[in-house]
Amino acid sequence: MVLWTLSFLRNYRGRAIAIIILATVEILFGVLAPWPLKIIVDNVLSGHPLPGPLEIFVQSLIGSSAIALLVLVAATGLLLQLAGEIALMFHTQLQVNMGQRIVYDLRARLLKQLQALPLGHHVKTTTSDSVYRLDADAYCVNDLVMGGVFPLAMSALKLSVMFIILVQLDPTLALLSLTVAPFLYISLRYYSRQMIDRAERVKMREATLLERAYEILSAVKVIKSFAREQYESGRFSQSGTSTMEARLRLTWQESLFSVTVSTITLAGTALILVVGGMHVLSGELTTGGLLVVIAYLAAVYNPLSSIAHTVGALQQAIVSANRVQDILSLTPEVLDAPEALDASSITGTVCFDDVEFAYEPNQPVLDGVSFTANPGELVALVGLTGAGKTSLVNLIPRFFESTRGHVLIDNVNVSHYSLRSLREQIAMVPQETVLFSDTIANNIRYGRLDATEAEVEVAARTANIHTFIKSLPHGYQTPVAEAGATLSGGERQRLGIARALLKRAPILVLDEPTSALDAISEAAIFDALRGLRKNRTILVIAHRLSTIRDATRILVLHEGKLIAQGSHDELLTSNTLYRRMCARLSVGRSLDDPESVDEIMQTLL
Repeated sequence: MVLWTLSFLRNYRGRAIAIIILATVEILFGVLAPWPLKIIVDNVLSGHPLPGPLEIFVQSLIGSSAIALLVLVAATGLLLQLAGEIALMFHTQLQVNMGQRIVYDLRARLLKQLQALPLGHHVKTTTSDSVYRLDADAYCVNDLVMGGVFPLAMSALKLSVMFIILVQLDPTLALLSLTVAPFLYISLRYYSRQMIDRAERVKMREATLLERAYEILSAVKVIKSFAREQYESGRFSQSGTSTMEARLRLTWQESLFSVTVSTITLAGTALILVVGGMHVLSGELTTGGLLVVIAYLAAVYNPLSSIAHTVGALQQAIVSANRVQDILSLTPEVLDAPEALDASSITGTVCFDDVEFAYEPNQPVLDGVSFTANPGELVALVGLTGAGKTSLVNLIPRFFESTRGHVLIDNVNVSHYSLRSLREQIAMVPQETVLFSDTIANNIRYGRLDATEAEVEVAARTANIHTFIKSLPHGYQTPVAEAGATLSGGERQRLGIARALLKRAPILVLDEPTSALDAISEAAIFDALRGLRKNRTILVIAHRLSTIRDATRILVLHEGKLIAQGSHDELLTSNTLYRRMCARLSVGRSLDDPESVDEIMQTLL
């Protein structure tokens, strides 16, 4: 953990050195701070002469006036205090500056890692959990470095310096001051174990609370439609109460620890006061000397208490750091082999050779699927819900890896291509179009970031969305609300199609691309797709009869198996499942009804 924490300081060596120098200057001023008070008590108020060299210097400066000496010493003490505060100000500024920078570095690293993880991780992990680690847990590095490494190192240095001077003043009192150390260590060992357990519970509860809030806000339309505001508030309140109770238990433990540490240091101070007072009464120590001892004692105990308190507070940071390291230790998507091929020149022939795929062991979603889709073809995938259609197309860009068989593009296994170049040659339109909080033009341009305004407009026209965009107040520069909330489902879908078409990829995959479109818009889009087939391999997951009939070839999936393939007319006569599906799509009646067979077949043919 220490090495991992220190690794974040590599890029900020200059700032770290400056912080160390300023902290050392603070310690120096802290060492000097008690001495003006000693001079006032012992030499100004009690009339004892100053040490020889200092006496000569003071008399040459202000003469022998006691009042002038009082003012001079008080002013010197004030200047020392002010100098210490100025050093502390710059120290704090530098510390906060570097702390924020290393937090940003960790967040950037975390985000890069989260993006690099396989899609399966994001399917199984809630978005809110990832956001919590990226937001709250990322502060662990600031807490560990700025609240741990530096304070502990400076406290140890300060403790050493103050103790050495204390030994010079009174060895007995110096040794007595260390009697608190074993008690502090025992209390630290006892409480830290409990605080780690409770800190872990707090982190888990806070992540759950964030998940609940994220879920409520993302589903606010459903909540309102069912009038479930009160119900969701109750669920949130229940999670909030659980989180609050966990936090209060942790705070109570921290408070008990703080009281224990304070009690130990106060007892140590009382012991020193008694013994030191006896030394003053016996003439072994002056009153001013006792004040310096007490001041240094505070300077010694403060670091000890700081170390104890810091280690206690660091338990939460350690828990967060472990959560962050859990993410960073996960294996990213399969790395490219050194001899990985560049996919930029592929033509787009897609071949599945006896492919099996399973999300969980021994539970195949696809089993023995084999087919070929060539450039110029529009291949439709049909089947009942859960047949494995989306899982199949997700294997082409390697969102998941097949568990058996081979997925080939241009007769080369997709695993032999570099991942980035492979995905650059595949354009996908998912079931739910995701839009970003940006302009409409930039949402379309997401398909190809260097596209010109004219190319964006051509893609929009092809997707039958140009007229709608031009009708907006700011046209293509109209901002899109979060997740496209101000647009209809059909408008979002057409923007997603425009984005995919702009990419000009040789492989185009559309997952229910027109489910939210009216028949006229759908016809316009598929008329455009017919013109784009020449240099593309197009795979479409479809449930509409109009889409199916337009396909060059149709693949029928059932329970993960490819049970038939062919043209619409061929499958109507050869595959019962396909006939039943088409019957439903055509007239909403089943072929199981003998009286409707002739009517439906006539309609389909």
